Parts: sequence; C-alpha cells; structure tokens
Amino acid sequence: MNPSRTSIGQLAALAGQELGVSAWILVDQKRINEFAHCTDDHQWIHVDVERATRESPFKAPIAHGYLTLSLLAPTSADVLIARIEARQFVNYGLEKVRFLAPVRAGKRVRNRVKLVAVEDKGSGRWLLTTENQVEIEGEDKPALIATALAMVMS
Repeated sequence: MNPSRTSIGQLAALAGQELGVSAWILVDQKRINEFAHCTDDHQWIHVDVERATRESPFKAPIAHGYLTLSLLAPTSADVLIARIEARQFVNYGLEKVRFLAPVRAGKRVRNRVKLVAVEDKGSGRWLLTTENQVEIEGEDKPALIATALAMVMS
C-alpha cells in the first residue's frame, strides 16, 4: 500500500471530516454545448449566448444543472483516488441533490468532499457516502450540494 493512501476500512475513522478539495474544472461554452448535444437539451439559456446575455436573469448562458452534477464523478475521483487505496470505484447513486446557484459559462468549479460514512458490504466491497459541495470560483454560494454513494472494491 502507498503510505500516503489509506485503506478503505481505515477510512471510516474519518467520518464527519473533509477529505479534500478537487482541482478546478472550467465550465466553458464548448462544454455546455457538448452536454446539450449529448442530452438533447438545447434550451436557449444554455446554448444561445446572445439571447442568454440579453434576456436571462443571469446575463450569460448557464450550465445545465445535470452537467454540473455530472462533474461529481471526476472531481470526487480527484479527491478519493489520491486518498484511498482501492481497486475500483463505481457510482452507486445519490441520496440528495440541491441546485443552489447557476454556473455561468466560463466559470470554474471544484468539489469539496466530506466523508459521511463507510459501510462494509463484505467480499471486499465498501459503500462510501460523501457530501459534495460544488463551489463556483469567486462566488459565495455553491452550485450544488449532493450526498453521493460509491461502491469501493478493495
């Protein structure tokens, strides 16, 4: 085992503590447009830069809420893979998601990950519950808060 990483079994002792903060991810118009293409969600508030700048209450195009939510996977991995000795991480679900603030095109976001619980499921499988707060660079209010579940294989 890498000495800077902990086993998933030992991680339970850190319940209630912040595990770390991910690197920043740019949510630019190209990413928003690609997400719109993949999901067939082409609402003007996301993809029509001129109209969104002119007519939206945010004065700019904004990322889809589900685009921001989808960034939990890479940002959580950024924090957890560096911290935990494990063979594999698999998304298991979400307990609660709240979208609190829009992410304007061109902003960067990162994930502040707090450990809620680690449950031994047997056969080298552990259910990891984390609270995730996706922060928007330069803004006080987070984009979203979500309780996420991951099955970790040790």
